[in-house]
Amino acid sequence: MLALDLYHGKVTSIPSQARKLKRDLPLDHAVGEMKAAFDYLACRADVDPKHIGSLGWSMSGGFALQLAIYEPRLAACVVNYGALPTKLADIEKISAPTLGIFGALDRGVPPNKVRAFEKRMNAAKKLVEIKIYDGAGHAFENPTNILGFRPKAAADAWLRTLTFLNQSL
Repeated sequence: MLALDLYHGKVTSIPSQARKLKRDLPLDHAVGEMKAAFDYLACRADVDPKHIGSLGWSMSGGFALQLAIYEPRLAACVVNYGALPTKLADIEKISAPTLGIFGALDRGVPPNKVRAFEKRMNAAKKLVEIKIYDGAGHAFENPTNILGFRPKAAADAWLRTLTFLNQSL
């Protein structure tokens, strides 16, 4: 496992500063770093390059999917309530089986957008599995999300993730 620090050590607990860090991170820079990380793992003697996957939550979930678009060797992708690609050309580039986990109450990635993504993936004959949890919003798997944490849904999502990765990798 390898966790990337796309902010190079910059951290904050101030929401406005966090939003600025997020806005100031160019997609092409993030994809470049993820591809470099993939290459690093793929060349290690203790890693089978045919069994590398991506996994993320929220913004990093969207980045996990971006890696699936730009890295054809990726073997699996799990996106937890992250941004979804809408362009057919991007979806056609995804070769990794993809698991999407979302909350039915998520206003940032609402169920209609999730179902549209699923429909496009299916139309492009891509392997996709989608789970939308009733009564859950954005970041429902995060125990520090005091009002939005859904322990049962989070436990099920984690089990679903582990099962998917076991089967895909």
